[in-house]
Amino acid sequence: QVQLVESGGGLVQSGGSLRLSCAASRRTVSTYAMGWFRQAPGKEREFVAGINWSGSTTYYGDSVKSRFTISRNNAKNTAYLQMNSLKSEDTAVYYCAAQRVPYGLGFKAETDFGSWGQGTQVTVSS
Repeated sequence: QVQLVESGGGLVQSGGSLRLSCAASRRTVSTYAMGWFRQAPGKEREFVAGINWSGSTTYYGDSVKSRFTISRNNAKNTAYLQMNSLKSEDTAVYYCAAQRVPYGLGFKAETDFGSWGQGTQVTVSS
């Protein structure tokens, strides 16, 4: 498994921006797709964004399309989530995840991912 550490969460006003980072412990993470999920209080964890191992393909959840951007820097073993135009409904704990197998095809479902970070809180005030 890969150890993942998220950072960059915090409190921001509605309409503001934050950038989350996910640092991986192993260089081989460059061969794994990465994803971001979030879980709000009382709700199930939901898919936010995913990116394949090379960064050439990305997917987004419907609620964040056109506002969030996922990216990665394989030289730094790090994935990012740029969040713009934040809304109060974006308030949640955000989790970074690494794909279960290298060069795998799926990276949108929770079951596609085998390693998870501890989460970082994002709170958007209205």
